[in-house]
Amino acid sequence: MGFHITGIGRFRDPQTHGPLNSGTTSRNIFCKTCHIWRMQTYPQAIFLAVGLIFLATQAQAGEKEGRHYKFVDEDGVTHYVDSVPAEYTDFDKDVVNNHGVTIGQIEGRKTIEEIEAEKLAEELRIQKELQLRADQALLATYQSVDEIEMHRDRRVELFQAQSRVTELYLRNLERQLEKLEREAAMYAPYSSDENAEMIDPDLVVAIQETKDTIERHNRNLKKYRDDEDAIVRQFAGDITRFKTLKGLN
Repeated sequence: MGFHITGIGRFRDPQTHGPLNSGTTSRNIFCKTCHIWRMQTYPQAIFLAVGLIFLATQAQAGEKEGRHYKFVDEDGVTHYVDSVPAEYTDFDKDVVNNHGVTIGQIEGRKTIEEIEAEKLAEELRIQKELQLRADQALLATYQSVDEIEMHRDRRVELFQAQSRVTELYLRNLERQLEKLEREAAMYAPYSSDENAEMIDPDLVVAIQETKDTIERHNRNLKKYRDDEDAIVRQFAGDITRFKTLKGLN
């Protein structure tokens, strides 16, 4: 006798043609010899289905449980409430379920002192993190103090070269300005001769442009020297820190 399994489902009783018990899970089997449908039930599947439904129902019930709050007031008294009174909103609170189990926390309003303390702690944390990264980079870049000093000297030489070029250019500009001013002295209003001709407007423009150029390059020269001093100080700090990390002090 052979059977053909078609699937799991709910069917009518093959004997009475009535509906099967609602608590029964059945397998629909076709008998190829007698050409009739036969039903086979599995109580274990019923228990499993009921268990899953129960767990799902409990989970939904847990989600629908009310929220309660627990907090301690300024006198050290512990309160359990369904809603926090306005005068206690600044206190830290625990969120508890119907069984008294803490399921969350709500921070109260911080005082100015607490906010400042947290801000200071965060700044210190950032400083420590930055220092750690700088230390790691320093140790990964250099193997000795001599290497740091060699790198420092190369950087300083770049600024010194820029300064030398700027100083040379400034000397040329100053000589050019002196020449223009001597020429302008022959014309009114710079000449002491009452009959002197009025100065050429182009000469006035040339003098002003030369002065502006000299001023701009003087600013550049100051910047190069300031940058050189900053580099020297930076490398001095790196050398000191490197010695500390390597225990060379």
